[in-house]
Amino acid sequence: MHVVLSGGVGAARFLKGLVRVVPPEEIIAVVNVADDLWLHGLRICPDLDSITYHLAGVVDPQRQWGRGGESDVVASELERFGAPRWFTLGDRDLATHLHRTERLGAGLPLSSVTEEVTAAFGVDVRLLPATDDEVTTRVHTADGRDLHFQEYWVRERGEPTVSRVELDGGAAAAPAPGVVEALLDADSVLLAPSNPVVSIDTIRAIPGIDAALRQTPAPIVGVSPIVGGAVVRGMADRLLPSVGAEVSALGVARHYGDLLDGWVVDRRDAQASAAVRDELGIECRVTDTMMDDPEVAGALAGTVLELADGLRR
Repeated sequence: MHVVLSGGVGAARFLKGLVRVVPPEEIIAVVNVADDLWLHGLRICPDLDSITYHLAGVVDPQRQWGRGGESDVVASELERFGAPRWFTLGDRDLATHLHRTERLGAGLPLSSVTEEVTAAFGVDVRLLPATDDEVTTRVHTADGRDLHFQEYWVRERGEPTVSRVELDGGAAAAPAPGVVEALLDADSVLLAPSNPVVSIDTIRAIPGIDAALRQTPAPIVGVSPIVGGAVVRGMADRLLPSVGAEVSALGVARHYGDLLDGWVVDRRDAQASAAVRDELGIECRVTDTMMDDPEVAGALAGTVLELADGLRR
């Protein structure tokens, strides 16, 4: 079994490549839920939904999030009542949130509801939320504000300078059922090219998960989200300095440190591979990590698994 720590579009693309290499039933994605929020009385889970929509083949191909063929009639009507428009829910997308909220209200944990959602979309990869508890990424800005991650990234467009990031509720949370067991029993543990600070670190911050990562006999191999000194998508370049990390393939490897057994970087960062090996003692591979093409995503997944297999032997 291959367990992938996952968050956002980078993970969704990587998982789409991974299912080209191994059967989806042999993949478990442990997904960040610290981006989740309540809006209009609905529980919104952006990372879980983006990954589901990608794997189901129904994602909006231009935006790379949300549903394809989407409309926003309900969002437009809500403006009539003064609702803010900074976070727009599409009409198709609303059905997912309505179902999730109703089932959570009936007492089901998020992990069980996620199973229902993925089954409805015909997704065979098992998606496990990192925790069933509500946790929230809070972004503290240099001008003194304390923002929900979605307020920072969507409403503020990631423009404020970030001084600190914290996981609210993390200390009291517990891993969702099956998460620790999956990590301990895995053949390989893979870190998707997701945001290190607000996707991977927020998963690791759930008590018990980092300990399981330290205890697993499986090799841990990550893919750099930084290509040529820049982010592919998102705001990792704005958040890495807040945790003292350099915005580079080597800098992210240093940030993960001795958690890693293997690291995969893009061809544009080939010069970093020697430092990853010599300075950090981590095996490194160089390949094309730009997953705009599904075939490239599949080849990248193959390289990652080949490295993991070599480390396991």
